[in-house]
Amino acid sequence: MPIATLNGIRLNYTVTGTGPLVLMVMGSGSPGRVWNSFQVPALVKAGFRVTTFDNRGIAPSDEGTDNMSIDDLVADTATLIEHLGASPAHVVGTSMGARVVQELALARPDLVAKAVMLATTGRPHPVESTLNLGRQALHDQGVVLPPQYAAAVNALLHLSPRTLENPEKAQEWLDIFEFSATSRTTAGVRAQLGMDRSRNRLGDYACITVPTMVIGFADDRMTPPVYGREVAHAIPGARYEEIANCGHYGYLERPDAVNRLLIDFLTSVG
Repeated sequence: MPIATLNGIRLNYTVTGTGPLVLMVMGSGSPGRVWNSFQVPALVKAGFRVTTFDNRGIAPSDEGTDNMSIDDLVADTATLIEHLGASPAHVVGTSMGARVVQELALARPDLVAKAVMLATTGRPHPVESTLNLGRQALHDQGVVLPPQYAAAVNALLHLSPRTLENPEKAQEWLDIFEFSATSRTTAGVRAQLGMDRSRNRLGDYACITVPTMVIGFADDRMTPPVYGREVAHAIPGARYEEIANCGHYGYLERPDAVNRLLIDFLTSVG
């Protein structure tokens, strides 16, 4: 895993495969390797060179905790594409990462061949905003949730009720969430949560010119699919797709459906 000093910080990234570049941008609080479970193998098999990386705030990339902003993450992503020498690149992001992709497509269309946003929004969502404030308060007050409780909350917030109806499948996810639970939010993740997300950007996205696809997840509680449809409607010519029976982690719950859409869009002409 190379670590390069880009945009004034160290960024940890991984490149897999050969072919046109697809850069994957992860959501808040998670490392880039989450893409490795399903999306990276499928894209490499389809003939792409895939780069994943840890956003600032996620070790071993620098935490970059001083007044972190979405613009910082956009600049990091742009500089990484330039460093890889493969612009324009296809860029795929989920949740916070999708917002980075939107802003990158707006600010640096020269670097983006096609843009894909999963579980996205172009304006504040009260549930997500309040949850972020609560997570910041837990960190600031030194509160550590028991791993079992954190796992259950994650499952309820991020997975589809259809997934949780199956006790065996629910237990598998609970085990994953509990195993991956950290004792305390890191300073870098705290900085990601504290970024300003208060602006309604839908009007600005009318200026995005790169080919775009937005994917919504039908049971997403964090960014309900209506918010993704708004983003797709705001971007001229954008394609919108919605996947049933999955929540905010739809790329992990229904990876085959997500991967089919990604590969179809990224390999299509025009």
